[in-house]
Amino acid sequence: MAKHTQAHMAKTLEKNRAEAWKDMTKRQMEYYMGAKLLEIGVNPKSAIYRWSMEDKGNSEEWTYSAYWGDSKEKLEQQEAQGG
Repeated sequence: MAKHTQAHMAKTLEKNRAEAWKDMTKRQMEYYMGAKLLEIGVNPKSAIYRWSMEDKGNSEEWTYSAYWGDSKEKLEQQEAQGG
């Protein structure tokens, strides 16, 4: 079985929430991602992380992604090539 080399965590937030609340939610997601990586045996410091956001009208869906191993290398190559 292939080993996973990436993880994603998504959360939908109302756009009208206070910025402080959104910042706290982001920090919580970052913390939980690190804990999940430790749980599966990945050093959180060895991964790279990316945020993405999709507009959903009155809300936004935020996705926090972690990449390590082969996925990290592929992402770094894509970003170095500008895409």
